[in-house]
Amino acid sequence: MGALGLALWKKQVYPALLFGLWLGWLVLNNWNPISATGATVASIVNVFSDAGNTRILLYSLAVGGTLTLMSATGGVQGFVNWLEKKRWVRNRTQAQLVPFLVGVLVTVESSITSLVAGTVGRPLTDRFKVSREKLAYICDSTSAPICILVPFNGWGAFIIGLLAVQGIESPVAVLFQSILVNFYPMAAIVIVFLSIVRKWNLGPMKAAELRAEHEGKVYGDDARPMVADDVVGVKPLEGIQHRAVNLVAPVITMVVSIVVGIYVTGRLNVGEEAVLWDIIKASSGSTAVLWAVIMSLVVLAALNLFRGLPLNTFVDLIFKGMGGMIPVVSLLLLAFALGDAVRQLGTGVYVAGVISGVLSTKMAVIGLFLISCFVAFSTGTSWGTFAVMVPIAVPMAATLEGSTSMFLAAVLGGGVFGDHCSPISDTTIISSMASASDHIDHVRTQIPYASVGAAVTVVLYLIIA
Repeated sequence: MGALGLALWKKQVYPALLFGLWLGWLVLNNWNPISATGATVASIVNVFSDAGNTRILLYSLAVGGTLTLMSATGGVQGFVNWLEKKRWVRNRTQAQLVPFLVGVLVTVESSITSLVAGTVGRPLTDRFKVSREKLAYICDSTSAPICILVPFNGWGAFIIGLLAVQGIESPVAVLFQSILVNFYPMAAIVIVFLSIVRKWNLGPMKAAELRAEHEGKVYGDDARPMVADDVVGVKPLEGIQHRAVNLVAPVITMVVSIVVGIYVTGRLNVGEEAVLWDIIKASSGSTAVLWAVIMSLVVLAALNLFRGLPLNTFVDLIFKGMGGMIPVVSLLLLAFALGDAVRQLGTGVYVAGVISGVLSTKMAVIGLFLISCFVAFSTGTSWGTFAVMVPIAVPMAATLEGSTSMFLAAVLGGGVFGDHCSPISDTTIISSMASASDHIDHVRTQIPYASVGAAVTVVLYLIIA
């Protein structure tokens, strides 16, 4: 937590994460600084031993190539021109509603949700002088929250698997019942919608929006966007026709491909008699998103190479985009390594034990929510939080004769809070990337909204639990 605080305070996220990683290994190595330094380097290298982590890093690099190609081939400008011709987006509010609607409609995977919302929304919000911080907030607050509320995806499959291991007879039913009392993601989506239509700008977001609207600066003078403008805002090639299809086609391909990818990777790991939930549970989300972005590159190649774009220019643009993603990949690399160190420290299990003796059902539900928030924010992973907290919540519900779905909802809501607030969460990082925002500026401007959502959730649990 000290490292996260340092990152938010000094806006130096890379040194802060590296220090936090070293500090974690210092504790694990009995306060031996030499051993801790060696273990720190080894832990960064070992990130690549996990195929899922490696696929996410490769996916991030490929996304850079995709974004650059969509801009250079006139897709972004063509899409903006098409919307202007249709006169569907005429002001700042409507420009913000576009990524919001994309976020709530694309529910297959949180990273894809953020990426698509940011890719589609960024040229519009830039045109109408909406801050990149606001766009990042919209992308982030409609990714994990919507994926947990519409769990026909890897999120739902993972939770069902955790419930089944705990001996729950009807895990699907328990999951769907929990949606009705999973107040945090509901609050997050409602709050972001109100922030758009009611121009509700809290704390540092107010300053960011005033800067963008009145000075025309979509990010601050001292900001360090996760993705440079020469990646996402590259000018179309000379003589190229501005065609919206160069943005729309790869985006649709990406969304469709991840659905197909989840089904295919799951089907390969189960028998012929498996039902849909079994297939989703056995699927590989990291494989699906990697192949989804590769397919989008294939579509861009088909749309442009046969229309006269030289192959060497196409390849150069891909590498230019990949080069611009080095900061994102570096941040993800450190985040994965830090998350592993925190898990080995047993932070989640220790913190969860604090409420093991709670006798009140109401306070147990609230305690589970708040501790899940803390664990997810500290570790940067909602799924890791679910894995730690669900085995605690289910037996606790039985002991206190409470509603299993209510206890589950508290854990899921707390996990989502951390997933879209923590500086080391991959969803938060990808939201900053998709919106080309300064990462720490995104976190700092989003936390006030998330805190309001958490407070509303606690009040609702006080009333209902």
